[in-house]
Amino acid sequence: MPLLVTDYSWTQTDSTVYITVPLKTAKVGKVDILSTDEYLKVHYPPYLFEAFLFEPVDDARSTAKVGNGRVVISLPKRTNKVWEHLMITTHDKEKKKEVRERSLLKYQEKLSSESRSKAEKQHAEKQYALETMMKLEKEERDSIQKMKDTEREKTTAELAAWQLRQTQKAEEEAQLKLQSQRYNQNKLKAMTEKQENGCSDGGKVKLYQRGNSDAKSKEKQADVPAPRLVGNIQVTFTPRVFPTALRESRVPEEEEWLKKQAEARRAVNAVDVEELKDLKEERNPDWLKDRGDKCFATGDYLGAVNAYNLAIRLNRKIPALYSNRAACHLKLRNLHKAIEDSSQALDLLTPPVAANAAARARASVRRGSAFCQLQLYAEGLQDYQAALKILPDNEVLQADMQRIRDIIQGTAANPEPQ
Repeated sequence: MPLLVTDYSWTQTDSTVYITVPLKTAKVGKVDILSTDEYLKVHYPPYLFEAFLFEPVDDARSTAKVGNGRVVISLPKRTNKVWEHLMITTHDKEKKKEVRERSLLKYQEKLSSESRSKAEKQHAEKQYALETMMKLEKEERDSIQKMKDTEREKTTAELAAWQLRQTQKAEEEAQLKLQSQRYNQNKLKAMTEKQENGCSDGGKVKLYQRGNSDAKSKEKQADVPAPRLVGNIQVTFTPRVFPTALRESRVPEEEEWLKKQAEARRAVNAVDVEELKDLKEERNPDWLKDRGDKCFATGDYLGAVNAYNLAIRLNRKIPALYSNRAACHLKLRNLHKAIEDSSQALDLLTPPVAANAAARARASVRRGSAFCQLQLYAEGLQDYQAALKILPDNEVLQADMQRIRDIIQGTAANPEPQ
């Protein structure tokens, strides 16, 4: 049963009523305030303050400020007059129950109306965005079609001009050929007439005819195009290394990941010797990682954290060191450090390729678990979704995601996944 708050205070002016309710060490996020025109409730478990107002107020303009251990509520009056009391003086429980239920109903109707208005607004915005996108796409299609039509008209005009030039050239050649034939026929006719008249130039006529035939043969040979040049054309083919086409493979990302790993290994040799004098012979990050893994397996989480710390001092580019240290912090309940290390590991596990898929899934689950233990379930759900996208058939991840969804929806009593 809630504890009723009685140490509240209130003041008023002709137009406004001010009510101050102490919070009694309650957190701001746990204060539930409900206000209507005739009823006011402030609930912060296990305390409860409710007021059945003396006169109706304008709940649409009412405000509430939470801070400094108190709630200050401003209630504008509907009529400008001084109230004799803050609340009605009746002790009729049925009447109060009726007012309470009526106020709750009004509040629910108000929330429903606001939800519908918000949904309608979102729908209108989506509709506007869709119409704008369709309009832009139509303009782009029209622009492309206009460019195509322009190019088609230009090509058609160029083709028509070329055909006209070819026709004119053919007509000129035919005219010249016809003139040459007429000239030769006239000359042959003249020589024939001369031969018939007794001239002894018969041999010359035959020589002319043979010369004319040779000239025609040379002209025909000149029309034949020259032989084409002989050469070799080099043809290269795309190598088929992967089962998919090279343009669809992730070879560049794989090579970038391998290059980053090689740089991380070479970075060990670049560490300042003076800085690591206290490490003695333990200058191998892989050896330190194995040592940390063994400590973690035996339950020595602090020892594992120390081993990973030394390894990270040697090489800050190995994502497994941060991911494993995040697992240790989860066991030690250092949740913020676990989130920080998991985020650092995910930053180093780029680009996302098949070689680091399992490591990305582990880091996402560890960060998601830390978020859930901090009761940041929405952020934790995002990390679990990212891990499940990498391992879609993992039944444990599916069950954890369902528990987180139940917690967010308020239907689960089980704590966050570990």
